[in-house]
Amino acid sequence: MTILLIEDDEIERMKFKRVCDKNDFSHTLMEASNGEIALNILNGDKFPDLILLDLNMPKMDGIEFLKKLKDTEALKFIPIIVLSTSNNYNDVKQCYEIGASGYMIKPLHFEEYKQKIVSLIKYWECNELITD
Repeated sequence: MTILLIEDDEIERMKFKRVCDKNDFSHTLMEASNGEIALNILNGDKFPDLILLDLNMPKMDGIEFLKKLKDTEALKFIPIIVLSTSNNYNDVKQCYEIGASGYMIKPLHFEEYKQKIVSLIKYWECNELITD
């Protein structure tokens, strides 16, 4: 599985990679620090199987990226899981209305974060994904 992690915080990206390494996940990880960079990555010929998206980013935030992705025929079936510190009901609702496949609030404690990320990846490993 190829995962695109869109996250502006380098520490969060390192934390995600650490969880993947410690759990022997051998998935390909692509990274983007904002929505604009992610769209440039998606203009290539290889698409990720899963996108993990932060909401609060510079240049193009997660909501704007989500809208653009879901409006693009070739990309709209890629599952997107929002990983955010926001537990604001309107943020959650808006993401689902646009087409997010899931919304996870990032826990503050590493152990809880690790458990959630491992569960998330294992869940998507078992799903039938559209690849083409």
